[in-house]
Amino acid sequence: MNEFDINPWQILSSEKIYENPWISLTEHQVINPGGGKGIYGEVHFKNLAIGIIALDENNNTWLVGQYRFPLKKYSWEIPEGGCPEGTDPLESARRELLEETGITANSWTEIQRIHLSNSVSDELGIIYLARELSFGESSPEESEELSVRKMPFETAFQMVMNGEITDSISVAAILKLKLMLIKG
Repeated sequence: MNEFDINPWQILSSEKIYENPWISLTEHQVINPGGGKGIYGEVHFKNLAIGIIALDENNNTWLVGQYRFPLKKYSWEIPEGGCPEGTDPLESARRELLEETGITANSWTEIQRIHLSNSVSDELGIIYLARELSFGESSPEESEELSVRKMPFETAFQMVMNGEITDSISVAAILKLKLMLIKG
């Protein structure tokens, strides 16, 4: 452990405020690094977040559009989903890509790990690049009403740069892949 790993927060007490099958919310009574008393809300995610950027031999990719309840607006994103605790993240990625787009891939590379909102949650995202693609029928979950759009990867990159894609996993995946493609 180095000096930066020492926790400057003192937890006086903790109470689980809310829990459902996907998240739990804990409120901590704390003494902050400056010595003042306060509260800190912490959201624990029970699943890993999984993102998949599929890329074909012509550098086309696929985005999934859906209405996002918390944002109260439509969002274009790479295919994403959850990986339950104890489940192989790559298997979850394969499942999500197939469910949302009907695509299967023979080549998988983990390209990024990302903490999605580390000031209030412990949610970890894992992003995969899927290549050597085959195409079939999608089968989204009951809670998903999805649009799937094939486009040149460069168009998706421009959507990030123009602020049309704001989902954090999608932004990270597309920017990372852009750098990977530049490096060759």
